[in-house]
Amino acid sequence: MGEDGGVSDEVDERVTPPLVDEAVKKAAVCWVSPGGPAYALWCLPLEGTLLVVTGPGEQTAPGLADSDTADVTLRGDHGGRIVTWPARVTRLRPGTEEWDTVAPLVAAKRLNASGSAAELVQRWAAQGCALNRLTPAGTAVSGADLPDGSLSEQPRPAPVVRAVRKPFRLHRVRRR
Repeated sequence: MGEDGGVSDEVDERVTPPLVDEAVKKAAVCWVSPGGPAYALWCLPLEGTLLVVTGPGEQTAPGLADSDTADVTLRGDHGGRIVTWPARVTRLRPGTEEWDTVAPLVAAKRLNASGSAAELVQRWAAQGCALNRLTPAGTAVSGADLPDGSLSEQPRPAPVVRAVRKPFRLHRVRRR
């Protein structure tokens, strides 16, 4: 409705191309770039959006919880990139009606979590994890408009990376 009580002429921003709708429905993993490098994140599709949990004890995506926008890349059935779209990032807060509705759905789909879904939701709230909704907002890039290159990057520094050593040999191999 408009300010005068009449019908508004505004167009619904949630109208998305069919490719984005289909890719979102089938998504289990998405690559999210909140203005820097992209992070591969598990996600849950819900009503044309993707839900992503980040934070302590969960997946890492620095800057996503504080960002208003991000670029999302999804893959197709063949495993390759099929579409990249700009997303509006909305952080769901514990104690809100939306959190109480959505967080248990996401927790139920979380693989390898210790405890029940209700315990997981409580842990997310207590530890300050971010439950983010990624909503398509803008023009999607697909098909011939996608980059031709692999977009691969050097591995990021991480505490789990070790220098590779030569394998230990228990005995000397004799040649005949």
